[in-house]
Amino acid sequence: MENPRIKIMLLGKSGMLGSCFMDFFVGMVGLNLHAYGHADLDITDAVKLREKFLEIKPDLVINCTAYTAVDDAEKNRDAAFRLNAEAVGNVAKFCKEIDAALIHFSTDYVFDGMKSAGYVEGDAVAPINVYGESKLAGEKLINESMGKYYIVRTSWLFGKNGKNFVDTMLKYGAAAIQNGTEMKVVNDQIGSPTYTHDLVNAVIGQIVEPLEDGKPLPFGIYHLTNSGVCSWYDFAKKIFEIKKMEVKVLPVTTAEFPRPAKRPNFSILLNSKMPAMRSWIEAVETYLNN
Repeated sequence: MENPRIKIMLLGKSGMLGSCFMDFFVGMVGLNLHAYGHADLDITDAVKLREKFLEIKPDLVINCTAYTAVDDAEKNRDAAFRLNAEAVGNVAKFCKEIDAALIHFSTDYVFDGMKSAGYVEGDAVAPINVYGESKLAGEKLINESMGKYYIVRTSWLFGKNGKNFVDTMLKYGAAAIQNGTEMKVVNDQIGSPTYTHDLVNAVIGQIVEPLEDGKPLPFGIYHLTNSGVCSWYDFAKKIFEIKKMEVKVLPVTTAEFPRPAKRPNFSILLNSKMPAMRSWIEAVETYLNN
């Protein structure tokens, strides 16, 4: 992107995913970027959102905003749908109005988790919790509103500047060592951990730059995660192994560890459209050693 011709609007610049985009964009000379956090622009305010779209007239919108508190969504259904569906529908509508392309991020939780072999992009969706329902509703509104979109489904995100499983395990693991206690981690939910750095790098290289060069990737839905699969228990064990932390971790079933929101047992996203990313183990090692 030496001589960028497109104007990019980034929504949600302060979150885990958005801040990672900002880290990448900082190094791109001459980038025509307009980035907004919630303090700058509340995307649930349709009037102000449309005003900003008409003012900036971006060629590409990257939406990193989301209500991601899976358990809280069960009791805050309206708030989850307001941000993950209604606001997303407005983003799509305003993109259509000014003929902008959209990159939007969705989730493995749009599936019910019954397919142990994993899910390709065209598989039937059937969310089993409010968060998944709200994200699917957002996907549908995009599809109904416009054609120039990339919906990127990903899973089990970890990275800087946001609450994530890796940091949580380090915190609880340190406490367990100090207190001489053991930890219990669910072993019957299977998915693919994904490092925000790798996800953003792939999206820029596979979607943003081709779009800039006038050779866009076909529009549609894409699955993008780090390679390989594991359970949350496997994930935790690997984190402690990399950090050389002597934590006793016990595998438990989902039934033994009830949460307000149901989780899919198998939420493996099979990427059939983009080059594979490195293994989740390599990605975790990079994150923890930086």
